[in-house]
Amino acid sequence: MPEVVQRPWGTFTILDEGPTYKVKRIEVFPGSRLSYQKHFRRSEHWMTVSGNARVILNDREIVLEPGGTIDIPTGASHRVENPGTTLLVFIEIQRGDYFGEDDIVRIQDDYGRA
Repeated sequence: MPEVVQRPWGTFTILDEGPTYKVKRIEVFPGSRLSYQKHFRRSEHWMTVSGNARVILNDREIVLEPGGTIDIPTGASHRVENPGTTLLVFIEIQRGDYFGEDDIVRIQDDYGRA
């Protein structure tokens, strides 16, 4: 059974991983958001499953409805937030050569981690 990891903004579950990829199910609480961040060793592809996502990609705002997708290139500044009143669920596919938490460069964070 996959482990559900708790964060202040919601949860994530690693669904699958290999040497060049990692797949996560991410849940974001209503009114919460992840840190504004970037990575140097991976890109990401997101698909919204339920709820609406407000994505900031290099200071540009994009709204994703269920079924919407977006690509986050390596080195791009990005964040996702849940502007709604129901749980936001999306699937994240990471591609690269390293997936450690120390590849997260936080630009801004609501939880004091920047």
